Amino acid sequence: MLPGIAESASQEHAGQDNNMAENEQQVPDKQIAIQKIYIKDFSFESPKSPQIFQSQDWAPKTDLNLRSAHTAVTDNEHEVVLTVTIEAKDGENVAFLVELQQAGLFHVAGYTDDEFKAIVGSFCPNILFPYARESIATIIAKGGFPEFILQPINFDALYAQGLAQGKAEEAQPPEGGGGNGGSAH
Repeated sequence: MLPGIAESASQEHAGQDNNMAENEQQVPDKQIAIQKIYIKDFSFESPKSPQIFQSQDWAPKTDLNLRSAHTAVTDNEHEVVLTVTIEAKDGENVAFLVELQQAGLFHVAGYTDDEFKAIVGSFCPNILFPYARESIATIIAKGGFPEFILQPINFDALYAQGLAQGKAEEAQPPEGGGGNGGSAH
């Protein structure tokens, strides 16, 4: 409560405040903080340069691959690594290939297991993505290619999709699991 407001609380509210204080002591404080953001690994390849720059009709097909992983450094310190891979092809020729591991060290404490998984699976990659986008755009431009803008990514939706896919895989019986089926000869 704010100073001055506590004095005006009635005795009835004081009893409720004591119960709330006891409950607050039982629940650990939820904390999340960015400790450090850094590039863990970065690679740029342009195997067909300078010939690729001779193309008059620059209309590359790009493939984007995202993945994230986390590692516990201590009980409350976690490294989250967002790996972004982009391959651009002009016809059959690889124009460029970029792979970036954008990492962050996060302090995460007081969350349930499900909340923690959502934090490292969605919240942290969402924090890292703008740094990855800027680094990738810069290296592609320095490689001699036109401006490349990586569109925003909905990490919440990707995380939910991953959870749904995991549940669907758990629900399916394993192949060759000795069910009622067999092979007819």
